[in-house]
Amino acid sequence: MNPDLAIARAAKLRPIQAIADRLAIPPDAVEPYGRHKAKIALDFVKDAESRPDGALVLVTGINPTPAGEGKTTTTVGLGDALNRIGKRAAICLREPSLGPSFGMKGGAAGGGYAQVVPMDQINLHFNGDFHAITSANNLLAAMIDNSIYWGNPLGIDARRISWRRCLDMNDRALRAIVGSLGGVANGFPREDGFDITVASEVMAVFCLARDLADLQVRLGKMIVAQRRDGTNVTAADLKADGAMSVLLKDAIAPNLVQTLEGSPALVHGGPFANIAHGCNSVMATRLGLKLADIVVTEAGFGADLGGEKFLDIKCRAAGLKPSCAVVVATVRALKMHGGVARSALGPENVEAVRKGTANLARHVENLGKFGLPVVVAVNHFTSDTEAEFAAIRDAMAALGVEAISCTHWADGGAGAEALARAVVSRIESGKAAYRPLYPLELKLADKIRAIAQGIYRAADIAVPEAVAKRLAAFEEAGFGNVPVCIAKTQYSFTADPTVMGAPTGHVLPVREVRLSAGAGFVVAICGDIMTMPGLPRVPAAESIFLDPAGEIEGLF
Repeated sequence: MNPDLAIARAAKLRPIQAIADRLAIPPDAVEPYGRHKAKIALDFVKDAESRPDGALVLVTGINPTPAGEGKTTTTVGLGDALNRIGKRAAICLREPSLGPSFGMKGGAAGGGYAQVVPMDQINLHFNGDFHAITSANNLLAAMIDNSIYWGNPLGIDARRISWRRCLDMNDRALRAIVGSLGGVANGFPREDGFDITVASEVMAVFCLARDLADLQVRLGKMIVAQRRDGTNVTAADLKADGAMSVLLKDAIAPNLVQTLEGSPALVHGGPFANIAHGCNSVMATRLGLKLADIVVTEAGFGADLGGEKFLDIKCRAAGLKPSCAVVVATVRALKMHGGVARSALGPENVEAVRKGTANLARHVENLGKFGLPVVVAVNHFTSDTEAEFAAIRDAMAALGVEAISCTHWADGGAGAEALARAVVSRIESGKAAYRPLYPLELKLADKIRAIAQGIYRAADIAVPEAVAKRLAAFEEAGFGNVPVCIAKTQYSFTADPTVMGAPTGHVLPVREVRLSAGAGFVVAICGDIMTMPGLPRVPAAESIFLDPAGEIEGLF
């Protein structure tokens, strides 16, 4: 049995009200979903808004590798460690998607003795939020085709429908389809396609909305198509926003679960960071800040994607001012960034680690551009040597940054106490001076260029004429004063996933741009990134099964 699964299965979970009590959430505000999960009542969430904020800590990482980094594990370990040293801490995480769970990555609830539980339920259907988001998205898609079928009163140009259906599963066969085949009774045939649910604009709106009213307003603003004269058709024009809000009414309430050590964790929403903005919901983060001294939240993949979007999109939308950032790395991953093959990561290789620290240093320097003090967490593996860690420690010391070896996978919160004390020190220093990377007044292309040059260290961006015209059309329609969300491979600072380390001087190719008017940003799709991923040659699903006792195996 996988050791992570064995640890999770052996855990004695506390009743969910006992976890709520740690954040002073009264029983009448806790809506249990079984014994160990709950949603927090929206009335309580609203009333809590009048309270002062705690401190916000961002956990992010280097560009991921197959060797693993452990951002979620570190987020959980840090939260547990903060509680161990006497702080009232809450953890805010994204919900896992079924796509990676059955695809390449497996579960996403942490690992070892730094997990959120019940692991199997969190990784699978959880409290039904993703199903509600999928249903709301596809209701809107159905209403578009239905409006065209019944005489097209809105004058929708069927060639210019931008809204896509979605599914929370990796299925490359659905990327491009033709629908409404089979005769007059089935509607007008047209090209269509699916995105994975976590890449849908409904997911982005869900995670950026401040409350139910804001949710419906944002849903109504979503642009689904154009008329022949070029004017936009929105979800509100179709009168779909109300029914979509009804489908999302229960899902929008934040979810409460626990870590193995009983720390409260708000796990809510889950946009991908390589496609969407990669952060948990604004409502969950803001609730955590009202109830805890310190909130530890994670932004997906590397700091160049989820971290940048957290700081340029989510913090702006929610009025958040983070106090500190933690960048997670491993010796093994840095060896890969230093040119070592995955099959040769075991033996000590100080030179490869030293070379790989260029990737880590790039992320640390980038976070400094947002005005955040940084701590590096080196997620410890038993094969690590002291000399390899020293190479990381010395490289970070040259940048004025502390690197701390953490053993939370093996030791739980006790293994991250040094990291917790370093984080508290950065918070109490008052040195954080959060600022976005770029002003909203810049042209959209210049915002993309600012990220490409400032974060990826590209020489420039490549914008085809058709893409430039779309950006200009967005600006002419009044959507120029919004952030941009880069959809790009997570494995590299470039658009080529095979280029590791810290490359410079490359050109970022912008293949397509999409307006997410409800979410409030423009998506720039770069390189070969897909908004509907495919399964790998050997998907994780092949190793997931029920044992004779009905227990789930293989989910990690």
